[in-house]
Amino acid sequence: MKILVTGFDPFGGEKVNPAYEAVKLLPNKIAGGDIIKIEIPTVFSKSTIAVEEAINKYEPDVVLSVGQAGGRSNITVEKVAINLAEARIPDNDGEQPMDEKLQQDGETAYFATIPVKAMVKNIRKHGIPANISYTAGTYVCNSIMYNTLYMTHKKYPNIRVGFIHVPFSIEQAVGKPDGTACMSVETIAKALEFAVEAIIVNKEEAKEVMGTIM
Repeated sequence: MKILVTGFDPFGGEKVNPAYEAVKLLPNKIAGGDIIKIEIPTVFSKSTIAVEEAINKYEPDVVLSVGQAGGRSNITVEKVAINLAEARIPDNDGEQPMDEKLQQDGETAYFATIPVKAMVKNIRKHGIPANISYTAGTYVCNSIMYNTLYMTHKKYPNIRVGFIHVPFSIEQAVGKPDGTACMSVETIAKALEFAVEAIIVNKEEAKEVMGTIM
């Protein structure tokens, strides 16, 4: 099995992006699966192109994208992506879509096609805080998750797709307000490793309640 794992470059004035820094630390093999690691641009119009180019080059069985969610304290495995781009800040090329559909003929939303509960369960089992998230936002993270799911529904039906948000790295929290959530890049990388392991090992979703009341 081949797993394509993508991480974004830094954005929003940050010097690093813990997403790709953690992706780089992943082993080349996890649970017998081959891990392919690439960096993608934090740009609405370019990120999907980069992922599709990698799909055509490596022919993966799974595409798992990773992005930074500054302010979140846990590893959050995304359940759903929505057909909306609403950028609070410009992306790295200055694009700032407002209230736009990502795909005119796309569904309102797509659910992840990887076992999100099993991933969260495996990360927690190894002592790292993790949750399911039911909103990937409306920025480039949601965009890449939605567009990759759209792409696979239309063109690559055998590829499974998902997305994980990670907190700020410890060094990013320096100079930010007291209480800013952060996590070491090494811990983030281990969480990603356990998430990938769950994707490879679990053929079915975990039967466990993990919803929210908000």
